[in-house]
Amino acid sequence: MKKFLLLLSVAVLTAGVAEAKPKKNSGYKFTDTKVIPSTSVKNQFRSGTCWCYSTISFLENEIIRAGGAYMDLAEMWVVRNAYFDKGVKYVRLHGNLAKGQGGAAHDVTEMIKKYGIVPQEVYHGQNYGTDKPVFGELEAVMYAYLDGVISAKNNGTLTPVWRDGFNAILDTYFGPRPETFFYEGVEYTPMTFAESLPIDMDDYVHLSSYTHHPFYTQFILEVPDNWMWMSMYNVPIAELMSVIDNAIANDYSIEWATDMTEKGFSRTKAIGIVPEESLDNAAGTDAEKWGALTPAERDAALYTFDGPVKELTITQEMRQTAYDNYQTTDDHGMVIVGTAHDQAGNPFFLVKNSWDVIPPYDGYYYFSRPFVEYKTMSITVNKNAIPQDLREKLGI
Repeated sequence: MKKFLLLLSVAVLTAGVAEAKPKKNSGYKFTDTKVIPSTSVKNQFRSGTCWCYSTISFLENEIIRAGGAYMDLAEMWVVRNAYFDKGVKYVRLHGNLAKGQGGAAHDVTEMIKKYGIVPQEVYHGQNYGTDKPVFGELEAVMYAYLDGVISAKNNGTLTPVWRDGFNAILDTYFGPRPETFFYEGVEYTPMTFAESLPIDMDDYVHLSSYTHHPFYTQFILEVPDNWMWMSMYNVPIAELMSVIDNAIANDYSIEWATDMTEKGFSRTKAIGIVPEESLDNAAGTDAEKWGALTPAERDAALYTFDGPVKELTITQEMRQTAYDNYQTTDDHGMVIVGTAHDQAGNPFFLVKNSWDVIPPYDGYYYFSRPFVEYKTMSITVNKNAIPQDLREKLGI
């Protein structure tokens, strides 16, 4: 009996240990290899202003890199001014300009050139009863007014005060813009404050990589959010990736415009990958069953995020096909702030988002190198972060 009880005890303990063992693929585990100093993660909340949050965050990092202080710049200052300029262009084009809350990185640098910038404490830009951006009503009211102005063309002329009315709407929702303010005991205007920063908006350039325009030239990226019709440099994807690598190696962060609609992006797991559709990645299936899976079953097998998988080799042609067929769209802006690798040694980029400080990585995300190669629409970098030979090709 004693021997039986002893064996039973050993069996129970052994079973307990066995149950406690983690699964072979228990999720991705990342090791950061380079992290660029960055300001805090913000929350764009219910507003389509990732373009501004990402670029402001990028510029805040640039201030740190240039030896300046950690500071919190006012995103809504830029958004408010951009919406005015966008509204004027919308009317000039008789409403034939994409509606919406979106924009691009160059909106930020161009607005700072034109209107200056202020600290967050000077202009919160939320004058409508919430402590986080909520733009549904604002967008509806803004375009209802602009469409009303456009419809008045049937009377022969527009009134000379319609811009005043539009400014009044923006002031109501965002708050009046200060002409002067004090920051750390010094009086500034928005323009003099921008001039006091250790960065120059003319140092920032925008690059993309598509074959429907010649490489090493500038072109207007044809996406709805590029309402300013600004140009960017076009380079092969290998050279665009070399810009990202060179920037990170030299402590420059990168504003990254990308597409988050991929099945390989998981918001809850904070990861983006591009799995190769192969038997090797079909966890829990066998060769015979794999070929007979429905698309939904196939996706469930591929996108478990249970651990490292083999990813696609990305080509220039794949990028172009995805863009041409609306599979890559101007969806989201974030900031690349470092590098990492998973437990299998696969390279990833550490990316700062603007969806608040949330698990599992406190508002940061990891995107595989193939994901960045495949889904990058454009990047914004300091021109000094571009390798010299490429700068010469581009005439920068």
